[in-house]
Formats: sequence, structure tokens, C-alpha cells
Amino acid sequence: MATCQVCELHAESTFKIEGMDCHEEVAILEKKLKKLTGLEALHADILGQRLKIQYDAAKLTTAVIAEAVAQTGMRAWLEHEEPAGAAPSAATRRVFVVLSGVLTAAGMALELTALDRRVAIAVFVLAIASGGLYLVRRAVHAARSLALDINVLMLVAVGGAMVLGQWSEGAAVVFLFALAQLLEARAMERARASIRALMDLSPADALVRDPAHTDGVRRVKVDQIHVGDVVVVRPGEKIPLDGRVAAGASHVNQAPVTGESLPIEKQPGDEVFAGTINGRGGLEVLVERIHAHSTLARIVELVEHAQSQRAPSQSFVERFARVYTPVVLALAVVIAVVPPLAMGALWGAWVYRALVLLVISCPCALVISTPVSVVSAIAAAARKGVLIKGGARLEQLASVRCIAFDKTGTLTEGNLRVVEVAPLDGVAAPRLLQLAASLELRSEHPIGAAIVARAREDGITFAPVNGFESHPGLGADALVDGAPLAVGSHRLFERRGLCTDALHARLAAMPVDGRTTVIVGAGAPIGILAVADTPRASARDAVQLLRDQGIRHVALLTGDHEPAARALAASIGVDEVRADLLPGDKVDAVNALRARHGTLAMVGDGINDAPALAAADIGIAMGAAGTDAALETADVALMADELLKIPYALRLSRATVRTIRANIVFSIALKVAFMVLAVLGMATLWMAVVADMGASLLVIANALRLLRE
Repeated sequence: MATCQVCELHAESTFKIEGMDCHEEVAILEKKLKKLTGLEALHADILGQRLKIQYDAAKLTTAVIAEAVAQTGMRAWLEHEEPAGAAPSAATRRVFVVLSGVLTAAGMALELTALDRRVAIAVFVLAIASGGLYLVRRAVHAARSLALDINVLMLVAVGGAMVLGQWSEGAAVVFLFALAQLLEARAMERARASIRALMDLSPADALVRDPAHTDGVRRVKVDQIHVGDVVVVRPGEKIPLDGRVAAGASHVNQAPVTGESLPIEKQPGDEVFAGTINGRGGLEVLVERIHAHSTLARIVELVEHAQSQRAPSQSFVERFARVYTPVVLALAVVIAVVPPLAMGALWGAWVYRALVLLVISCPCALVISTPVSVVSAIAAAARKGVLIKGGARLEQLASVRCIAFDKTGTLTEGNLRVVEVAPLDGVAAPRLLQLAASLELRSEHPIGAAIVARAREDGITFAPVNGFESHPGLGADALVDGAPLAVGSHRLFERRGLCTDALHARLAAMPVDGRTTVIVGAGAPIGILAVADTPRASARDAVQLLRDQGIRHVALLTGDHEPAARALAASIGVDEVRADLLPGDKVDAVNALRARHGTLAMVGDGINDAPALAAADIGIAMGAAGTDAALETADVALMADELLKIPYALRLSRATVRTIRANIVFSIALKVAFMVLAVLGMATLWMAVVADMGASLLVIANALRLLRE
């Protein structure tokens, strides 16, 4: 997260901005701040009410920036600092709004009783004054910045109504506008609260083992706990930091971080994450990441960054608004002036119509429709253990029509085991396993880990290894016990011309049941190891749900040999299999699938499949909890190894795009309808306010429905 770096010439600071609720306020801030000497760039996040500013620290300070913001009627303070002074409370604003409503109703009642109209006018003036305090203050600051925001437009409309003698209309406009802004602020706060809820998952302090302390433990703030400390987690408490269980056993509810529905049993050596909830057993956790680097902190940082990213729809809407507002303002001037001058029409009637058009000209509902939808969707997904990196990725995910899967650890459990040891040329089975496991001890591949695990189970000691060399997608070479040894795929031995009739005969005799074969050779092949994995129980259901979501083509891209790949594909209903692929081949396969089927998503583990994930339109990494590389590189990161999260993410993205489009169409249609009614003289000021602010409330409410997805 950005912090102030005053020690450097080129600094970056993030400010919290109170009062920045619509794109008009952003325009005012940009106009004001761009006049400051030393300002290099600024980026506004309306929903987060944050302003990220890059500047030359030798020419500009944060205090000067905060003062410039204050001159616009808004308040600014550095993020993670406390604001100076108190702001008007929501309760105070509610009191003035209620008072304005009561006075407006009283004035209308007085008008109907046919008493002295001056009394009714006085009551209306009080209603306008009480409801318009905030409106006038913001309008004055906007006018000073030469910006025509909604507050200025409303003030002009109310002033025009008063000049025309439409006192009840002016009071109704002020009351409805103030009420709508209060309701809109509450609705926007719901969207912001959905993001803040993630930050509250981690406890503020924790019990740390301390032999020097009387009780053997002491309570410490989490940001003061270091790597290597041991924290004590009592039953029912939240785990404060990422680490591994040092002592104790318990079931841990990981849903707040990974979205997994069932608690996971944790034993000594197992990984645990900050923000997850301990069950009935006590745990001692050896801390492996400080608070700022925990998985939960990374999730919060990525979600905050994602919700500030512009979606393509948002860019379109903002371009539209930049054209729409001045066009409508120009039309309002024409409506007010041309009919009276050219046709001798009544000035009052046409000026009133122009005032209605002024109110309609504010595009707030249109502009806010996309970011609220995006934030709601991203927050909803994060709560279920799915991280989506911004609006652009969210919209692109909705357009996916083809999905490609990696095999091992993605469609299969990834718990590989050696199921057959087949020596050749008289080599003893234990010796074959010893040689292969000794070499694979240097490897990071899951198949290598399975071979090493089998050797340890059989009590086999490892031989000395020198000169280890890995060949990604093929295998590895080394000197084992002083002699050259190769362990790898059939393709590796074919390339080197080392295959024999005995090898091919033994391979042909092996069952075609999804197992992967690894060949061991010392010059010539000396044996085969068969490694098996099991498909995930949810794999077939996930593929079917993806088809229900409109996915037309499902492919399997794997470095495994073809018989094993086809056996898996047949069991879960995959359309196309491409086997024996090197990492570069997977990239070529991704490009070919995209050319044939359109927007493509690639699902893998985020590390071994990094090139293919990067080449796809959308890269989806599974099991990303605790894996910084996966969190950083993937477009969509599934915190747990749950395939069913993929159809969920696809459904959410499509629901979001539908919501955005519905909001945009509704906002534009309503504006156009009221423009026509205003020109025809069939719309009143209070109707225009209800239509404008009501539209904002409706699109926000519609967007907030995504929080329940």
C-alpha cells in the first residue's frame, strides 16, 4: 500500500478524502490540484474515497496538498492517520433533513388553508435554509473552482424557482435532494463496509510465548510480533498470523480466507493463516510471516487495489458523461432563451423548463453504476475465497467461452503416489527406486516428491548426487553414486535415442488407468516407475456447471503422457486433450484454442503453469493461499483447491456485467425520458430531483444485490 516517502524527490502518498462521492468532486479536485507546482500524477478512487498522488517532494508537501483539498470543501488526510478536527456527523445532517421535510410539509399545509401566503413563504424559506446548508457550502466551493457539479446545478434550480415564485417547489427540491444524498451515502457506505469487513478478520493482538513472563505468555499487538515467535491460540480464537502449527491439534475454520465450507484438521507442521478461526483444541503457532506480509493482508491489499481499477464499462460511461453534461447544459440555455426571444413565449415557463433540464443534466447515477457493481462483486467473491483483480478482469471473465485446465493438482488431487516399480535388465527394484529418489530429491516437481516419499516409506537410504540439471517438462540429469543418471518422461528418452524394445514392451503392458510413467536410465533404460493420481471428486460437476454457464469448449493441457490424460478426460467429460506438452507447448496450445474459440481462461496452480496462465486472457490460479507468486501473477486467484469456485466466479462475473448494463440502460433511458418531458413542459423540478437521485439510489441498490451472490 502506498505511503508517503518524503525522503525521496519523487514521492507517492495516498490520502483519504471526505466528501468525494461523485465524479464531479473528482473533477473539482483535479482542477484544483493540477495547479500545484510539483504535482506529477493523481488517481481517484471514489468508492474507497482515496486519492493517490505522485509528486516532487522537493516542490510539494502533503500539508500543501491537504490545504488545497480543503479549499474545495472536502477534507484530506494521509491514509492510516487520524483526520484533524471533527466533521459534521451523519446524525446532525439527518436532523436538518428531517427539519427541512417537516417545514416543507407545514408550508404546503399553510398554502392549502388560504391563510396569509407570506407565512407559508417564510416557512418554505426556513425549509430551504435547513435542508440547503450542506448544498450551499459545497456549491460555493465548486463555483470557486469553476466547476458545475450537482450542488451548483441544484442551487441554481432552487434559486430560479424562488425567483419565479415557486416557493413550495424550491423547498421540495431541497428536501428531496438532501434526503436522497443521505440515502445514497448510506448505500455507498454498505459497499465500502464490504471491503472493510475483510480488514477486521485478523485480531488486533495475540498471546506470545515468553519464558521470562510470569505466566509464560504475554499479550502483544500483532504488528509487533516477529517471524519465529510462537503464538498461543485458544479454542474459538482467531489465528493472528500466518505460520505452522508447532504444538497441539484442532479443526480450523478457513472460510474467512479460503472460502472452504468445512473446517480443516490441523496437526503439528500444518500451515495456518491469519484470520482463520480455531476450533475446540488449543494451538501453538510458529509465526512465518509478519502482520503486513500475511496472506490476509495481501488479500486486503489486492482487493483494495482491484476495486479501484476501472472496468471498460466505467471508461465508456465516463467518456459518455463528459459529452452528455455539456450538451444538456447547452440545451438548457437554448430552452431558456430561444423560445421567448424567437417566438415571444413566456420567459417564466421556459426558464422553468430549463431549470428542470439543469437538474436532469447531472450524470451521477450513470457514473456510479459501474464502480459500485464492480466493488460489490469483488467483495462478494473475496468473502468466498475468490480474488478477482479488478473490473477489467471481471468483465473479461464474463466473456470467457473456452476453459483450459492443467491436470496434476488442478483436475486431480495432486497427492501423487508410486503405484508400480518395474525394473528392466535385471536391476533390483529397491536399487531402481534408490537411484530415482536420490536424483528427485533435488527436484521440486510433484512427481519427484512422490518418488522421494515412496523411497522414505520403504526405508531406502539416498545415494550421493552431484551435477543436478533440470529439464522443465522432460525430467532431470545428475551424477548419482558417481554414475550418470536420467529420470524423466518417455519423450526425454526418445529425444536422446535411448528407447529399447524392452522398454516399449513394458510400457505397452502397463494398465491405461490414468497413471503417469517415469523412466529411469543410466545410458539405457533400467526401469519404469508408475505414479498415479486421482481425479478431484468435484471435477465432473465443475465441468458440467461450466457448460451450464455457457462454456462451449473445455480442454486439458498437460505435460503428462496421452493415455493418462485421455483416461482422466473421459472420466470428467473434457472435450479436447493435448498431452506431452512442455511449458512452451502449453502457451502455443492456449493461443490456438483462443484463435478457435474466443476468450479463454487457463486454470493451473499458479507456479508450474505460469507461462500458460500469463498467455491466457484470464489466468486462474488454484490453491493460492500462502502463495505470493500465485496471488501476484493470476488474474483470478482461488484461495483453496476447490474447482467449484470456478463456475461461481464465472456466474458472478456474468451477473455483474448484466447488472452494469441494466444500470447503464436504465440511467440513460430515464435521463432521455425526462429531457423530453422537460422540453414539453410536463416535468416539474421536484419530479426531476426524484428521478435523478432516485435513479442513483436504484442503480446502487441493484449493484449491492451482487454482495449476496
